[in-house]
Amino acid sequence: MTKVQSHMTMSLDGFIAQPDDQVGELFEWYEAGDVAVPSANERVEFRVDAASAPILKELTEHCGAIVAGRRLFDMTGGWDDRHPAGAPVVVVSHTVPEDAAERWPRTVFVDGVAAAIERARQIAGERDVTIASATITQQALALGLVDEVCVSLVPVLFGEGVPYFAAFDTGHLLLEDPEVVQGKRAVHLRYPVRRG
Repeated sequence: MTKVQSHMTMSLDGFIAQPDDQVGELFEWYEAGDVAVPSANERVEFRVDAASAPILKELTEHCGAIVAGRRLFDMTGGWDDRHPAGAPVVVVSHTVPEDAAERWPRTVFVDGVAAAIERARQIAGERDVTIASATITQQALALGLVDEVCVSLVPVLFGEGVPYFAAFDTGHLLLEDPEVVQGKRAVHLRYPVRRG
């Protein structure tokens, strides 16, 4: 069955980017080892430690669709229509770029978080849907659409920046106890969302 999960690399104090949107030291764990993990984008190479490799492989190999916000999509140039996970991208956006069909033929633009998650589920089939955007994750959690929250927690304090999580209008959101994997330059945490 398709699982909807979020995944972000986060500083110890809760930020996924600096105020200028740069990731600083957050992605050091992608280059902290000797184990190569394949990437579908030739411009991106992963060489992680032995403990992190199975986590990263699962995140990429089991991914059937990625949901991203328009801001992240624009910042990355749409990953040149080849996200490192190899899955098609569903972008939450009110507008579609004029050249979208030619420039990003594997990318779908959908208005609204719930509609984007549903479209990503259809694309993913039996594989997982991964949300790769903080704002979209926050909205999807508030709508009850996320099954698992994944965090690769990095030993750095930013002090300020772009937060992964924000206040929820619905109050506290309870998660189950995490699965924890200690990697080099990151601790990988997987929290199932508590239901009921």
